Amino acid sequence: MYQVFLEGNKEPISVDINIRHQQVSGVVNHQPFTAEIEKTHPFEYYIRYNHHSYNILILKVNNEEKTLTLKINGKRVTLQVKDKFDLLLQQLGMDKAMSKKVENIKAPMPGKIIDVLVSEGQAVKKGDTLLILEAMKMENALKAPHDGIVKKVYISKGIAVEKNQPLIEI
Repeated sequence: MYQVFLEGNKEPISVDINIRHQQVSGVVNHQPFTAEIEKTHPFEYYIRYNHHSYNILILKVNNEEKTLTLKINGKRVTLQVKDKFDLLLQQLGMDKAMSKKVENIKAPMPGKIIDVLVSEGQAVKKGDTLLILEAMKMENALKAPHDGIVKKVYISKGIAVEKNQPLIEI
């Protein structure tokens, strides 16, 4: 069972799908359906359902955000899909906790820390400068890749670092 959210809609569509021998069947919001499906090209399908036909082109699949962007009969549609695991996490109240990103900011090259501009517990926004690293006589500003809270600062001003050495955890 999946829940599909159409772009802009807050109410999900519950979907259970089974594809066999050029036929797709399932249940959408407790209503059974069966449709014919034909793969016409890579990422392109032709579906016949209830005396209507639909040309569907898969434009983009984002596995991280669990979104699917389609073009259905020329109209662009973005869907967000939640599977059984996502729904279970949501029921347990853990869906928002799992979406938090933890990331180690690592040294892109060997160098010396010129300045550390953040401290543990500080909130940062995507693009905020975290530290200045001098490498090959150039100063490089390392920036936050996403919004978050600085969990750990592993370095201090003036120390030498090696490539891929963890510097800050957000």
